[in-house]
Amino acid sequence: MNAWNIKQLPMVLLLVLSLVFAAGCGQQAAAPSSSSDSASSTSSSSSSSASSSSSSSSSSASKSSQPESLTIKVYFPNADGTKLIANSRKVKTDSKNDKYAAAMESLLAGTTEKGQTNIFPKKAQLQSVKVENGVASVSFSKELQKDFVGGSTGEEMLVGSIVNTLTEFPEVKKVRILIDGKSVESLSGHMDLTEPLTRMKNLL
Repeated sequence: MNAWNIKQLPMVLLLVLSLVFAAGCGQQAAAPSSSSDSASSTSSSSSSSASSSSSSSSSSASKSSQPESLTIKVYFPNADGTKLIANSRKVKTDSKNDKYAAAMESLLAGTTEKGQTNIFPKKAQLQSVKVENGVASVSFSKELQKDFVGGSTGEEMLVGSIVNTLTEFPEVKKVRILIDGKSVESLSGHMDLTEPLTRMKNLL
C-alpha cells in the first residue's frame, strides 16, 4: 500500500462512521413522528365513535318522545239512556299524556255518532289519571259535579261511561272518581262514589 492510501485511510473511516451515525439519528427522529401519527389516528377514531354514539342516542331520545297512536274504546249512553255503546277511536299518547288520560280526554270530547248522547257537562275538565295496584284514580274539575243536571239514570250513565272506558285496559280492575283530587260521596246523590267501582257490565 502506498503512502497516499495510508494517509487517506483515517479520513475514509471517519467518513464511514459519520454516515452510519447520521443514518441512526434519522431513524430515531422518525420514530416519534410515527407514534404521534398513531395517537392522532386513535384520537380521531375515538372522536368519531363518540360523535356517532351521541348522534344515535339523540336519535333514540327523539324517537321515544314521538307521539304513539293507540286504538281504544270509549263508552257513551244510547239515545234513550238504557245502555252504553262503545266507540273505537284512535288517540295519540306521549310523555305528557298517557293512554289513560288520552281515553278520558276522548270521552270528554263527546260523540257525534247517531243513536248516542253526550252526558258530560261541557265545562268539566280532566285533571289527572293515576293507576296503582289495579285501581285507576281519575280526578275531574268541580264542574263535573256542579254542572251535572241529570237524574239517577243520567248519573249512572256518566259514572258507567268513565268506569267502563278505563276498565277496557286489562290492568285496570277498579275506578275511583275524584273531584279536584278529593273523594266525594256522589255526583248528585244517586250513586255511591266513596269506594272504587268495578266494571259496570249491566250497562253494556
